[in-house]
Amino acid sequence: MPSISQRTLGLGTEHAFVVLAEVNRLIDDGRDIISFAIGQPDFPTPPTICEAAKAAIDTGRHGYTPSAGIPELRRAAAAFLSDSRGLAYQPEDVVVANGAKPFIMYTILATTDHGAGHEVLYPTPGFPIYESQIRAHGAVPVALPLRERNGFAFDVEELRSRLNEQSRLLILNSPHNPTGASLTAADLAAIAGVLRDYPQCWVLADEVYSRMVHNGEFASIASQPGMAERTVVVDGASKSYAMTGWRLGFAANRLLAPYFSTWVTNTDSCASAISQWAAVEALTGSQTVHRAMMESFSRRRELILGELASLEGVQVTPPGGAFYVWPNVTALCRRAGVENAEGLRRRWLHEAGVAVLADSQFGTPVADEGHHVRFSYATGDAQITEGIRRLRHWIQALG
Repeated sequence: MPSISQRTLGLGTEHAFVVLAEVNRLIDDGRDIISFAIGQPDFPTPPTICEAAKAAIDTGRHGYTPSAGIPELRRAAAAFLSDSRGLAYQPEDVVVANGAKPFIMYTILATTDHGAGHEVLYPTPGFPIYESQIRAHGAVPVALPLRERNGFAFDVEELRSRLNEQSRLLILNSPHNPTGASLTAADLAAIAGVLRDYPQCWVLADEVYSRMVHNGEFASIASQPGMAERTVVVDGASKSYAMTGWRLGFAANRLLAPYFSTWVTNTDSCASAISQWAAVEALTGSQTVHRAMMESFSRRRELILGELASLEGVQVTPPGGAFYVWPNVTALCRRAGVENAEGLRRRWLHEAGVAVLADSQFGTPVADEGHHVRFSYATGDAQITEGIRRLRHWIQALG
């Protein structure tokens, strides 16, 4: 029997989809489950965007496109990124892909060499695909802990202590999945100050939640002096326009854009032509529905924070952005007699009919930080209220 590569056997996954499959099995078995597990807007894609996709089909725009994306979308994305980051991106600086996720791979491949000991620093807890892709492409993963006492922002001195001559890439995610933390301009200025001593280190700024900042203003490290040239800014349509299944993201960096385009040619040829035309409408058309969605997330944030405050043994750091809450459940784990957040997650799912994600599903939990779970409030008000009511009843039943 032919063998399977160690690279494949060691490949990580995105646990939200694993839990989603578990939830769907229970629902198929007749269980009533309220899910806070998946980071997906519960709104339909706005009608004007759907109409643009239909028009693309009806007018025959369904063949291959340039690997970097159609010129209309590259122009629209460059204008959006320039306006929102206070920079001057050109269309040729932008590359389009099937979602924002491929740019994790493309950036690691473009900035590190396999087996050369090049290091990539990434946040933990964090999006699990970061570490998975770092390992898969032969770089060295270096975890940067996000601590509750710092509001889940990087400790600049911890960052400094982990940087060295082998550091080739720093991954920043703000607003952050899973904690909802949002880095301020002051935070980013401090990080940029440290990076000036390491000119060989690129930055991947994963900013797919850039439109979802609830406190203050969105800030990008690319806007810091001298950082645009060495920063890959990644954004997309999935979260802001309820287009997760359309698979459309984009990234900007003047030097790396041609290499990203070559990687797209080597992997996917190009993003879906129909999704690209839909994204042009998303970025350039009416923003009325988009703004209403963003306002709903801010309102739901207030609702879920108020509801979670009623749960004994649950301590919440209010998130600054995205649509996630990352409460500390250490005291509740002790009370329930479970070893960790994963044990609590399983009991909530099977005993209370409520699905969340555990901290272990976002990397190895940070030592001495206690136990956490992630709630996604990308769901309706009634679902939020009923889900927390079930958990309140479950906790009260512990005695």
